[in-house]
Amino acid sequence: MFLETQKWNGRIEVICGSMFSGKTEELLRRLKRARFANQRVEIFKPRIDVRYSTDDVVSHDSHSYPSTPVDSAESILLLATNVDVVAIDEAQFFDQNLVRVCQILANNGIRVIVAGLDMDYQGNPFGPMPQLMAVAEHIVKVHAICVRCGDPAQYSHRLSDSTRLVELGEKDIYEPLCRHCFNQIKK
Repeated sequence: MFLETQKWNGRIEVICGSMFSGKTEELLRRLKRARFANQRVEIFKPRIDVRYSTDDVVSHDSHSYPSTPVDSAESILLLATNVDVVAIDEAQFFDQNLVRVCQILANNGIRVIVAGLDMDYQGNPFGPMPQLMAVAEHIVKVHAICVRCGDPAQYSHRLSDSTRLVELGEKDIYEPLCRHCFNQIKK
């Protein structure tokens, strides 16, 4: 039982958007502020994300933070002990259990910050992100810049012919596009 004077900060924050929109950079910025406030933080990422580092979370502009790679969302519950803030990068790669895990953490007074693609390369909702946005207290959608026209971009257009849902890559495989340019290419 908590005393009335104790602060109960459990909540879910979602940072979503297309590739190259600054999701990981915003996640790392929030972690830096939490550390500055002397909060205990832990960051997790899916083990399959090895683009820049097997262990660190790394933004496209090379900012990094040591993380714990996990195979499943359930592992986060086991490993997130004695923390005030849990951050999860590349959330779209986890299964639907991530929603339940985030709710358990938040219900136990932990601030949960989740970053991930809200749409796949075809423009469809991606993984657990729609459900996470539904249960989150705070949602921020960040935008990249369309490489074709310069407008705000919310689509991650795949340049390769692969039809696999998960295709790890960066500027060699994806480009950010606005709605108009994305629809022009899909015609």
